[in-house]
Amino acid sequence: MITVIYAHPYPRYSRACAALRAAIEDMEGLALRSLYDLYPDFDIDAQAERSAVEGAGLVVWMHPLYWYTAPALLKHWFEVVLAKGWAYGEGGTALAGKDCLWVTTTGGDEEAFSQRGRHGHPLETFAPVIERTARYCGMNWLAPFAVHGAHVVPEEALRAAGIALRARIEEWRIKNISSADRNLHP
Repeated sequence: MITVIYAHPYPRYSRACAALRAAIEDMEGLALRSLYDLYPDFDIDAQAERSAVEGAGLVVWMHPLYWYTAPALLKHWFEVVLAKGWAYGEGGTALAGKDCLWVTTTGGDEEAFSQRGRHGHPLETFAPVIERTARYCGMNWLAPFAVHGAHVVPEEALRAAGIALRARIEEWRIKNISSADRNLHP
């Protein structure tokens, strides 16, 4: 099971996140949780969200990069859902051992996310907040997937990014189904 926590505050204006979402939303064994659709008032049902990720082997956090981190509702999701005693701390092992894939889109192109670019750092420099959240909950951090230049990237490149993301998730699924089969039939 794969659970995608999708957090785009303005989905009707999204090109890149929308293309990535469209590329994966019909995948077998994938549940997509669109936070801004589910909780426009930010009143998150923590138990429903916990239930959605408990059965997952892979949790995907997908969102545009906002001020170098996650949009407000995803940040709020972390605060409400990832509670002490459930996600971390004594007895907090619900997410331990699950894989976490960070999928993000940026307004700036790849050059903007370089030493010489307007952000002065590569994208990896902005990953630690999301990565540390996953690791603090005992999750396995997978290499992030990013699409740069969300406003200007050509449609063909967006389609290719969607295909690449789908292939990456499918590869994870096949690998983990195979591992599960090996464990059931030693």
